[in-house]
This record gives sequence, structure tokens and C-alpha cells, in this order.
Amino acid sequence: MIWVMVAAGLGVAELVATTLDLALLGIAALSAAGLAALGLPIGVQFLGFCVSAVLLMALVRPVVRRHMVNTPPIRSGVARLVGKEAITLTDVARNSGRVRIDGEEWTARPYDSDLVIPKDTTVEIFAIEGATALVYPREQPVFREDLWQP
Repeated sequence: MIWVMVAAGLGVAELVATTLDLALLGIAALSAAGLAALGLPIGVQFLGFCVSAVLLMALVRPVVRRHMVNTPPIRSGVARLVGKEAITLTDVARNSGRVRIDGEEWTARPYDSDLVIPKDTTVEIFAIEGATALVYPREQPVFREDLWQP
């Protein structure tokens, strides 16, 4: 019963601290309680507690920590613009061009430097370099009604 009380105390402390370490020690205390339930001597119980605590800390803790710390990246700033749609306000060529992105005007140049994108074309933003958007025209739909003959 002492091992179960130790495990419960560690569980409560884990709820306050939220470190994961105390929860793993609580699980190790429960394994020692299992050994005590089998009627094994206190030395074996303590050895079982120590071995399971070391194994849990060495094997489980790094995996859980990695999943707790590595949150998915959130794109912010100009990185959030990559992949968005824009409209060309002028012809966009290697040395000049302007696009409207989310209501803001940006300088732009084509991602393919040999390409000239006409005014009023829907483009996709491939990258942002400084204050210049690198754009490429959106693909035209494969199906066009004017080409379809019944």
C-alpha cells in the first residue's frame, strides 16, 4: 500500500508541476507495488522501482518530450504569403512589375526570369525576396467550355 500511496502522491504532484518526470516515477512506483503484491521482499521492490524508473526515463521520456516540444511551425510574416494568390497590376517582367496580395501592392518579378506575365493575370506566390514577390501564373483549367463539342 505504501507504493500505491507514493504513486498517488507523485501523480498529484505531476498535476501541479506538469513536468512528465513525476508521472514516470509514479508509474515506476506502481510497478514496485505490483512486486509487493507478489509478496517479494522490500529490496526487490526497491530494485524494481529503480530499474523501471531508469528505463522509463531513458526510453519513454525522450520520445514524449520530442512530441511535446516540436509543435507544427506556424507561418507568419511574409512566409504566410507563399502559396497565396495574387493579381498582376502591371506587366510583370524580369526588372519590373506590381501585384496585389491581400489588398496590398507588392513589387513582383516572375519566378522564371524569361517569362513576362501580362496585367490582370492571376498568379501564385512562390517566394518572397525582401519586398519582392516571386510569382508564376496559375495554371489554366484543363476543361474549357468553348473547346468542348457534344
